[in-house]
Amino acid sequence: MRTLNLGILAHVDAGKTSLTERLLYAVGVIDEIGSVDDGSTQTDSLALERQRGITIKSAVVSFAIDDVTVNLIDTPGHPDFIAEVERALGVLDGAVLVISAVEGVQAQTRVLMRTLQRLKIPTLIFVNKLDRSGARSAELVKTITDKLASELIAMGSTSELGTPAAGFTPYGRDDPGFGFAMIDLLSEHDEQLLATYVENEKALSYDALRSRLAGQTKRALVHPVYFGSAITGAGTDALIAGIRELLPATEGDADGPVEGSVFKVERGPAGEKIAFVRMFSGTIRVRDRLRYRGDQEAKVTAISVFGDGSTRSRDELSAGQIGKLWGLAGIQIGDTIGAVGNQSESATGAVGNQAGNGSSDRESGHFAPPTLETVIAPVRASDKGNLQVALSQLAEQDPLINLRQDDIRQETFVSLYGEVQKEVIHTTLAGEFGIDVTFRESTTICIERLDGVGSAVEFNKVDPNPFLATIGLRVEPAPENSGVTFRLEVELGSMPYAFIKAVEETVHESLRQGVYGWQIPDCTVVMTHSGYSARQSHAHAVFDKSMSSTAGDFRQLTPLVMMDALREAGTTVFEPMHRFQLEVPTDTTRAVLAALSRLRAIPQVPALAATTSVLEGEIPAAAVYKLEQQLPALTRGEGVLESAFDRYHPVTGPIPTRARTDHNPLNRREYLLHVLRRV
Repeated sequence: MRTLNLGILAHVDAGKTSLTERLLYAVGVIDEIGSVDDGSTQTDSLALERQRGITIKSAVVSFAIDDVTVNLIDTPGHPDFIAEVERALGVLDGAVLVISAVEGVQAQTRVLMRTLQRLKIPTLIFVNKLDRSGARSAELVKTITDKLASELIAMGSTSELGTPAAGFTPYGRDDPGFGFAMIDLLSEHDEQLLATYVENEKALSYDALRSRLAGQTKRALVHPVYFGSAITGAGTDALIAGIRELLPATEGDADGPVEGSVFKVERGPAGEKIAFVRMFSGTIRVRDRLRYRGDQEAKVTAISVFGDGSTRSRDELSAGQIGKLWGLAGIQIGDTIGAVGNQSESATGAVGNQAGNGSSDRESGHFAPPTLETVIAPVRASDKGNLQVALSQLAEQDPLINLRQDDIRQETFVSLYGEVQKEVIHTTLAGEFGIDVTFRESTTICIERLDGVGSAVEFNKVDPNPFLATIGLRVEPAPENSGVTFRLEVELGSMPYAFIKAVEETVHESLRQGVYGWQIPDCTVVMTHSGYSARQSHAHAVFDKSMSSTAGDFRQLTPLVMMDALREAGTTVFEPMHRFQLEVPTDTTRAVLAALSRLRAIPQVPALAATTSVLEGEIPAAAVYKLEQQLPALTRGEGVLESAFDRYHPVTGPIPTRARTDHNPLNRREYLLHVLRRV
């Protein structure tokens, strides 16, 4: 059978999980439709998901549509859990973007659609909640065209909107208007089709147009739009047929080289690691040895494959399938796995790096990183050690919480997308680990960017360098989102590769805290000088570390050289900015604009109307929460705010700093006292 890995994405409360339930019911996987409000849905299994009625963790469920096995991934809609969506995108063949017929296009909808288009993931749009009062169809299609994508085509007509009898009738070969609409849309990307139509319009049959529509949809060029209601079931049969016809299902090469991607990690009842893997090629069997993250290896002890609405133990996992693997103790989210003996990218990456081709210290993310952080502490001091273990396990499931330990102040920081994440972390720690915690007020995470080029060098056995190492580094600005690249201008044989690797690793570490304490995410670092003291021994052949260079010398000297180079280059602190859209009663516009000014927002010219006006613009991420708190009083509770990260902007006013956790290499005396216990 062919396999389709399908994602269901939406803004929170658009009805995404309800649609998942309806699809499972329609294909016969479940006998009764669960309710989000009652906490009885198939994919929301966490206690907090059932309690709050929102999806927090991605869930996988499998079913069959004729000859296609669909692995459906239900993702969170709340922006605080965008990291879960991030990980799911890498394993999708296609997606269904759910939009509420009442609320329409919302902030998260735009973020998701832009990402789907950038990644060229074939996408169908499902307009949900036709049965709700205020539901729209034709008007909403125009809004979707204006705000999301112009390459849309409605796949049917709606009736009795806003009533329990609301329905959707798919267009067919007897609807000439639909045929003309397909020609008009498809000819944008197919000049031959237009030429054929001009020469002989009868040469284009309805079946031929449907085939071309499927072809362009599978290439993510056009986006068919379906309508319906997940609650009543209207339109879902047409959507299922569309998934089968228009999205790309593949056979997969089960006999090819083993290649899979880990998009989720969880812990089993006994604390064992379970890796969720999408297989792109080859077949994994129980007791196979797999390689991941360079030269790490482990043996698969058990396999579970998704199918028929549940997971079942199997002896193998093949191309196209999604399954769970046990036995990979060191596995992490984002790891690519391959069979031992296969030449893989991870196994050969180090060679390219030795040649100075460069490497990035992060994966290319689909969404912005978290923009908030907070200090987390146990209520009971005796839980301090247990909290570190528990947080480490949570970081396995969500690496973007980015644990940061300040050993100097004995504090632990976690990164957040929003305040709801605090509640999730608090509840998880209390329920799964029995640890009660408190959080400090969240603060904004800024970044630093280089102003220019800077360089520094320290020579072996030349004061004031107390380390047996020569290191020269030059830092250069790099394009946004390009990551950190490390290159060599010294010969590879100028000193042992272990020393060069120590410098490279410490460079990446040092760039997590720039001149003002913030991470420098994008720059190029070039090693310009190198040197070491060769291994020396006394007459009785005992290695003398005081006379011979070690990797430690290079690790300890690198931060000093890096900070000198960064100071010469200069850095500017950038803060995260959100793009906002604010609907307010027109008579409150003046008061809202005054509040936006106090919060350092940059509004555009407001779109004024008789009763409700729309304000759009940019606002510092640090001020979004304050605006949310003030809005009810400013607008009599009628204001509606949507915001999403847009870009980083240079800080105006006092430059914010972040306390250092690296013994402060900006202060040479303080740093050497900590590292060497002497100056």
